[in-house]
Amino acid sequence: MTAAPPIVDRETWARERRDLLVREKAHTREGDAIAAARRRLPMTEVDASATLVGGDGPVSFLDVFDGRDQLIAYKHMWHAGAGIEGQCEGCTASIFDVHDAGYLNHRGVSFAVFCEGPWEEIAPFRAFMGYTLPWYSMLGVRDAAVGTGLIDEPGYFACYLRRGDRVYLTNETIGRGVEAAMTQARLLDLTVYGRQETWEDSPDGWPQHPTHTWWAKDGRPVPQWTRSCC
Repeated sequence: MTAAPPIVDRETWARERRDLLVREKAHTREGDAIAAARRRLPMTEVDASATLVGGDGPVSFLDVFDGRDQLIAYKHMWHAGAGIEGQCEGCTASIFDVHDAGYLNHRGVSFAVFCEGPWEEIAPFRAFMGYTLPWYSMLGVRDAAVGTGLIDEPGYFACYLRRGDRVYLTNETIGRGVEAAMTQARLLDLTVYGRQETWEDSPDGWPQHPTHTWWAKDGRPVPQWTRSCC
């Protein structure tokens, strides 16, 4: 039988939960302070004339903003020629929970996925995965701040601000920074066993698996197994 936490009375449970809540509130306040510093970062100009390719063909970077002043773009890795089943499990996990940008739009922020693959490969993948938000191929874009990125290879979020016909990069975040959009990862963190991976500090006997296996199953992104085979 899988190990589990000790069983205690309700009063003890409530006391220990309140104690942890103090730490959680401190963590939240520190997150707010970091967000405040993030809003004070400088910005750098990018090539507003860059051209991407979407479902209706070539489109200007300015048009991707869809009339709004801000844009969040997820830079999606792509393994050319690998088919639907061979694409990045991590990138799938990073954006799979983002199906509707209504709240972002309400605050003047558009959302899009920029992918380094060719559109003719991206389109069937997007359709198979059921993504409804806009995707664009950034293949051939010369400005790294619009295309593949300044801080690392694709697999991260970039935030832009448009001022007239000029565009500026205001933030990039990679690694665990992309967990801002990974709702199901955050929900797993609330459960007793967490993400069930070896990097986590868990008690002896807790189920644990190699890192990043919560987002992959038999070599494919987990959500693909809920769909018909390619």
